[in-house]
Amino acid sequence: MATIETVYLGGLRTEATHVQSGTKIITDAPVDNHGKGEAFSPTDLMSSSLASCMLTVMGITGNTHDINIDNTECSVTKIMAADPRRVAEIAIKFQFPKEYTEKEQKILERAALTCPVYLSLHPDLKKTVDFGW
Repeated sequence: MATIETVYLGGLRTEATHVQSGTKIITDAPVDNHGKGEAFSPTDLMSSSLASCMLTVMGITGNTHDINIDNTECSVTKIMAADPRRVAEIAIKFQFPKEYTEKEQKILERAALTCPVYLSLHPDLKKTVDFGW
């Protein structure tokens, strides 16, 4: 059974439905690639997925080690390349709501840098991560 069902709506727009929950995500081609830029582009979602995965795995690890990361934020910058058009770099900067010990920092970093999305992205894709310690 499929996890996600996606339909092309026309006008360089898609709608993806998460089968289990029914949640929908619209994508739109970016303005610099013939689109309207009115929603996340597919490459925006890829970049956002890395940040969300890192936060999720840090949250799971935090629960295991009694490290609270609630309200942690991060900003994501996607850098495109041409020939072929692709994401060349994803830069992520974390902003933690509190201070952590050096041991806690290492635990969180290890968790983030071993999340499934990070490990699934091609090694040629530059991943710049600033934990802000």
